[in-house]
Amino acid sequence: MIKDIIKNLKPSSTLLINEESQRLEKEGKKIFKFGFGQSPFQIPENIVNELKNNSHQNKYLPMQGLPELREAIASYTSKKKNNNYKAENVVIGPGSKELMFLLHILFEGDVILPAPSWVSYAPQAIIGRNKVHWIETKRENNWFPTGEEIEKIISKNKNKNYLLFLNSPNNPSGQVCENLDEITTVANKNNLVILSDEIYSELSFDNGFKSISNFCPGKTIISSGLSKWCGAGGWRLGYFIIPHSLKEITNKLKVLASETFSSVSAPIQYAAVSAYQNDYSNYINNSSNILKSVGEYVYENLKSNDVIINKPKGGFYLMPEFTNKNFSTSSEMCKTILRDTGVALLPGSDFGCSEKKMLARLSFTDFDGFNFMNDFNKNKTIDLNSINNFAPNIIEGTKRLREWSESV
Repeated sequence: MIKDIIKNLKPSSTLLINEESQRLEKEGKKIFKFGFGQSPFQIPENIVNELKNNSHQNKYLPMQGLPELREAIASYTSKKKNNNYKAENVVIGPGSKELMFLLHILFEGDVILPAPSWVSYAPQAIIGRNKVHWIETKRENNWFPTGEEIEKIISKNKNKNYLLFLNSPNNPSGQVCENLDEITTVANKNNLVILSDEIYSELSFDNGFKSISNFCPGKTIISSGLSKWCGAGGWRLGYFIIPHSLKEITNKLKVLASETFSSVSAPIQYAAVSAYQNDYSNYINNSSNILKSVGEYVYENLKSNDVIINKPKGGFYLMPEFTNKNFSTSSEMCKTILRDTGVALLPGSDFGCSEKKMLARLSFTDFDGFNFMNDFNKNKTIDLNSINNFAPNIIEGTKRLREWSESV
């Protein structure tokens, strides 16, 4: 009744941990939601008002997306990337996740995934019947693959097509890819297409975020959307920007879109025009400053000889390794942490890391984003008192996690 290729797939672990946390809360247990990553901030009011004003829009829109929205995204991205994207390069989808799934379906070749990688890349590749090559990355290289490691896989069969997923800032590590030039060298001399998942790029903690598309635009598909920088995960609006040189992918993606989701919700597309035409840099900068301060608080208060961790560079995440713990798997470790401390984490094995490494993903978004943002708008400062007032769960959850890590 169920196809063999589907039988071994599990529900997304990020959604499962959210549901498990809610279940435990209903049972009366205090849970620190460090497992599920979504923006703690409210959608900007102007964009919400645009949704209200366009709630009457009830017609099917073009499968590739509302022309005005595609034009706005192309213009916005062209300025950001110093490129010249057109509306025809943009495809709108019900979240970038769905567009990635369709890319897996249409792509004929092998998929290269760094470990760690976002939890849905590999299952989608399996459904698309694409062979996955994992590259086990190192903390010293910000958990990103080297050009040499990528080329080693490609050199085994240079006649194949390859699709590399590069997510920067990264989920689950919170790191930024810095060796883009050497990856570009490999891409330019091989049959390699890069899916640059930039859903967290607006939330980079340092100015001057660099995309792989700045280095090899003709081989790079940019993936992004509203969910992270705009706090609109539930709106489900994402997009691909596909260069003219990969027009065949655009055409096939449109065919698959026509046979699956048809088109994205019309009111949301009309509202999203405002998100890319108007200036929300103040909102984005404030969000980034708050996330950076909270992330660095967790980093400074958790790192030790027993917990090895990289300083966060963007997004919502840290990836601690508990070096003094000895469980059979990282999944067993995270279940024990949840039981003993109430802190919900995701095991590193969910992201392609060895289950024997005691790695976990920590999301530092369990705080009151609305009031934190309002306070920052008024005072323009973030100190320990601010974090105490608006992120008490971060304070207490980090404390419990640190005490657990120190126990033997």
